[in-house]
Amino acid sequence: MAGSARRGPYFCGIDAAMDVVAGKWKSLILWELHHHGTRRFAELRRGLPGVSEKMLIQHLREMEEDGLVHREVYRQVPPKVEYSLTEHGVSLNAALEALGEWGTERMRRIGADRVTVTVA
Repeated sequence: MAGSARRGPYFCGIDAAMDVVAGKWKSLILWELHHHGTRRFAELRRGLPGVSEKMLIQHLREMEEDGLVHREVYRQVPPKVEYSLTEHGVSLNAALEALGEWGTERMRRIGADRVTVTVA
């Protein structure tokens, strides 16, 4: 498996999992790639309103290092790079689905509205 821990030792499995998805955007990147499939950088950025280019690059690099995201570089002009989930990323996304369901229920309980995002 690719990647290495950025910290440790871990106290439990949740601690190890949270290390991999730490940061506001990583779980959202996983969701975007899961629901929309392979994406180019600009497509990811449009699908994640509010993420800066710098933060998206940083998170994608860390996720690639952790074996969650595959980066495919096509040698052509203009250059083309695509991102997709690895098997490890798919399994993490499946694990996060229950957390997403919990969050949706919490939003209902506290009366929070969903943010509707329109992707061109």
